[in-house]
Amino acid sequence: MNQLKGTGVALITPLKEDFSIDFDGLKRLVDHVINGGVDYLVILGTTGEAATLSSLEKREVLKTCLEHNQGRVPIVYGIGGNNTQAVLDDIANAEFTGISAILSVSPYYNKPSQAGIIAHYTAIADECPVPVILYNIPGRTMSNMTAATTLKLAEHPNIIGMKEASGNLEQCMQIAAEMPKDFLLISGDDLMTRALNSVRGSGIISVLANALPETFKKMCHGTDKESLKAAFSILGLNSLMYLEGNPVGIKNLLKHQGICGDQVRLPMLRATKELSAQIKLEFQKMN
Repeated sequence: MNQLKGTGVALITPLKEDFSIDFDGLKRLVDHVINGGVDYLVILGTTGEAATLSSLEKREVLKTCLEHNQGRVPIVYGIGGNNTQAVLDDIANAEFTGISAILSVSPYYNKPSQAGIIAHYTAIADECPVPVILYNIPGRTMSNMTAATTLKLAEHPNIIGMKEASGNLEQCMQIAAEMPKDFLLISGDDLMTRALNSVRGSGIISVLANALPETFKKMCHGTDKESLKAAFSILGLNSLMYLEGNPVGIKNLLKHQGICGDQVRLPMLRATKELSAQIKLEFQKMN
């Protein structure tokens, strides 16, 4: 699983002013992040606005990324939900050629027990033809996967890692202390990257890497001095990315870079003028 260590970028889905998908912008973005040094792409996660894309659009986005990537870096595909059978149906109907793994979010809204979470992921891992990466993000799901739950699931031969976005360093350390040696503990928070890497972490699935791939390359693969400098450099921008919701901030930053527009789909709204000005100012400070 060395190919999924380092920086994974949670790709946005560029949109045109009429809310249709900007496939040319998507290709520019793929080139931007790969040329900038990311290690793999994560397609159709939260940052990719998967919740507001149709099934046809999801297939088109994945197809575009696969064709334009041309095997340059591995691709992780987001397939998850709070209806276990629906997730299994999605897996059964998906084409996995060119896909290295799936990223599957812990069930949201239902608030299942820990035993229910284990049963959900076990069913997915049993059926999925590619490896599974767990995704714990209590701020969105309203239920936390405990360290004990993660460690139990890590015993499954088809579950290879965890994207941990709980923000709970103690919980992350509990996982790191007892996880199998080849299990991938991946940060789900850009600012937590160095902290998790210091306790057997395997890198980051990043939002900001859409715009700043070189920065995250240094954070994950640079010298200690380079890595620390890179981590400190994003302090001003990081909180702005989420001030009005994700991917509102990162899309606005990409607009300032001239890579794509900043349109999002309802119920999200594009960045306000005030936020856009703040993002532009912080980006100028970085440079």
